[in-house]
Amino acid sequence: MLSIHSLHTYPVKSLEGLDLTSLSFDAFGPENDRRFMLIESETGKFVTQRSHPKMCLLKTQMSDDGLRVIMPGGEMLEYFMSGFSEPVEAQVWGDCVEALASALRAHDQCLSAFLATRVRMVWMPDSCFRQVDRDYYDAPRKVSFADGFPVLITGTASLADLNSKLAHPVSMSRFRPNLVVATSEPFEEDRWRRIRVGQIEFAVVKPCSRCVMTTVDEKAQKGKEPLRTLAAYRRNEFGVCFGQNAVPNGLGNIAVGDVVEVLERH
Repeated sequence: MLSIHSLHTYPVKSLEGLDLTSLSFDAFGPENDRRFMLIESETGKFVTQRSHPKMCLLKTQMSDDGLRVIMPGGEMLEYFMSGFSEPVEAQVWGDCVEALASALRAHDQCLSAFLATRVRMVWMPDSCFRQVDRDYYDAPRKVSFADGFPVLITGTASLADLNSKLAHPVSMSRFRPNLVVATSEPFEEDRWRRIRVGQIEFAVVKPCSRCVMTTVDEKAQKGKEPLRTLAAYRRNEFGVCFGQNAVPNGLGNIAVGDVVEVLERH
C-alpha cells in the first residue's frame, strides 16, 4: 500500500523548506508554498540557488502574522504581512506577476549584503492569478511563485535507486518535493496520471526536469552530482527528470501516513 512518507513546503522560493506532519491545500496549492520570493531590485527577476547557492543557508518559519527568515548566524528577519504593501512586477521565468513588496528595506539590505546582490522580498497576494502551464493542464488553475506547477511528487524508492548509483548519497531535500510517497518500485510515480490522498485528487501532469540546484549541497557548495548520474539514465524529451509535477483538485488537508490511491495510470 502506498502512503505519504513526508510533506514539505518552501515559503520563500529557493530558501530552505519546512518539514511538516500535515499539509493544508488552498487555491494556490500547498498553503504558503512559495508565496514569497526574492527578486532583483532593479529588474524584478526572480533570484534562486541556480545563481546564488548561499540561499540554501537561509532558513524560514511561518508566524501567525508573517514570515521569518533566519540568517546563518542566527539573526532573525521578521516580515509582517501588513508590511507587504508596495505593488511591484515580479518575473518568474516567462511570467510577469503583480506582487507586493515589503516595506522593511533594512531586512532587504541584510539579505542583499549576504547574497552580494540587491534583492527585495515580495509576496503573492490572494488576488493574483498566475496560470499553470496550459500545455499540460488545460483548465483555469493558479500557481504561486513555483516554477510552473503547484505540487511536486517524488517516491522513496526512486531516491534509493539513485543513491545506489552514487558514491555519496544525497537527501530528498535536494529535489524540493512537496509530497514524498513511500514506494517500493523505483520511479513508479512516472506511470501515475491521477492519485488521491484523503479527499484531494491530484492530476499528475508532467515529469519534473532537474537543474543545477540539485547539485547544491547543505553547505551551499556546487558539485556534479546527482545531476551527472541522473543524466545517464533519466533523460527523456523533457530533460533529466526526477519526480512528477501535479495539480491538486480540491481543498483540504493531508497528513504523513495517509494512503495514496492511484486512480489512473499511463
